[in-house]
Amino acid sequence: MALPRISLIHATPLAIDPVVEAFTREWPEAEVCNLLEDSLASDLARDGEITPAMTGRFVHLANYVRDNGADAILFTCSAFGASIEAAAQALAPVPVLKPNQAMFEDAIRQSKKIGMVATFAPSIPSMEREFTEMAAGTGAVLRSACADGAMAVLGAGDGPGHDRMVGEMARTLEDVDIILMAQFSTARARNLVEDLTGKPVLTSPDSAVHKMRRLLEAK
Repeated sequence: MALPRISLIHATPLAIDPVVEAFTREWPEAEVCNLLEDSLASDLARDGEITPAMTGRFVHLANYVRDNGADAILFTCSAFGASIEAAAQALAPVPVLKPNQAMFEDAIRQSKKIGMVATFAPSIPSMEREFTEMAAGTGAVLRSACADGAMAVLGAGDGPGHDRMVGEMARTLEDVDIILMAQFSTARARNLVEDLTGKPVLTSPDSAVHKMRRLLEAK
């Protein structure tokens, strides 16, 4: 049986290493391919909302990697839920995962009081909408906080500074039992956040890899 080819589609280079590391650790047999389109985030910030043109770009990107042999697709850009949903519908039955889909599922199974730390503020409305839809009827509640400036600090090469900013923001989340790292790039702060808060932390790369493996191995 051929090894599964998983195509990862990124809107920032900061997301690449965390998810590739997760695949290497949790599913080394998978063939992982990366596609970076780093104008997506800046265009969303400029437009202020997801436009039909933006959604068309996501469908195009998904079709491109499918046509190049992808058995499944994982988007790592957390601000574009509606566009990724459109791509998933267009490519069915090829599995297409939103970046935080699996992490939200894991969190809702484990807790009702859930905190989330983001570093890209435009991603929060889309993620909160997605969480609310997934948590309907479960009683789970999400409290979000944004470590403004942390992504720029990481992009400038200061990983420890980024992690400290994420950790300090996580400490402000009250009445939560579990904490989520909203962006793939924040996964690197997991251990520090656990140490500072004493709470379990979930990351989107690990949860996504586990779900993707289950989906493909069940075929």
